[in-house]
Amino acid sequence: AAKTSILPHTADDQTPNSADDPIDYVIAISIDGLNPAAITELGKSRTPAFHRLMREGSYTLNARTVREKTSTLPNHTTMLTGRPVNARHGGHGYAENFDNGGTIHRAAGHYVASVFDVVHDHGGSVAVFAAKTKFKIYQRTWNSHGARDRAGANNGRAKIDRFTIDRNNTRLVAKLTAELGRKPRDFTFVHLSLPDRVGHARGFMSQPYLAAVKRTDKLLGRILDTVADRPELRRHTLLILTADHGGRGASRYTPTKLQNFRIPFMTWGPGVPAGRNLYGLNPTFRSPGSSRTSYRGKQPIRNGDVANLATDALDLPRVPGSEFDSPRTLDPFR
Repeated sequence: AAKTSILPHTADDQTPNSADDPIDYVIAISIDGLNPAAITELGKSRTPAFHRLMREGSYTLNARTVREKTSTLPNHTTMLTGRPVNARHGGHGYAENFDNGGTIHRAAGHYVASVFDVVHDHGGSVAVFAAKTKFKIYQRTWNSHGARDRAGANNGRAKIDRFTIDRNNTRLVAKLTAELGRKPRDFTFVHLSLPDRVGHARGFMSQPYLAAVKRTDKLLGRILDTVADRPELRRHTLLILTADHGGRGASRYTPTKLQNFRIPFMTWGPGVPAGRNLYGLNPTFRSPGSSRTSYRGKQPIRNGDVANLATDALDLPRVPGSEFDSPRTLDPFR
């Protein structure tokens, strides 16, 4: 049976001379398990990098995960594909939170395109830096089982040029910043895991958890400094930061709890107005207050908007089959 789209699609019209024209690189960062309340509670003195993004870029601390799940792999798959989870409604179909040895395509019952496909097939380079071994499913999905390149020159089936997994977040960021300084990719996806790891062990929003967010802020600061200190990056890079879920207490698996489904979404780079709220800049999106939100009507900003925001900033087509921000109206450059 044909898949039913839950959100409207529009044509991929490109706007000439748009505010994102200087963007040649996109760095998308996901902070696993980041409850935005931690940023507020710690304040700018203990989380200066997060607050730098908020001061110098545009942001919201009231974005949303997918409605179906508040767990790692379903939400990261959404970030990469722009699809919800439920395969019967055009979703990617991957509801498990572990690497089952298969692919996202197998879960959906058909090939699922990603931001990696779009960037790679249009001649760009892609890197992934992840702090959990279960992210190997993405290497298997879009490298070992990548589709034919049907856009222009044949760049091959493997969509990810560099795939690095290191459970040591400090070492992972060192590898990332070394590459950014040497040879930045057109699209770089970064996953940091400290808040989630400590949240599961000691409780989300506990003092150890807040300390993990503070440590993550220092790692984020190194990434920001690397971009800011290099003119080529500073003038041409859009950085997007979000999370796969939040959490409070012992668990974050219940998708109906505000502390689990409320997440940050931040944008930073040339042309992004400083200190602006993304909902204020984007009236086509609805600020959800404390509600969970459905997929009907005006949407909140979601982590799933990453895929089409990235391709739009790079002046590339939207991700085929994507649902979230498929009209590509999310604009941090207004």
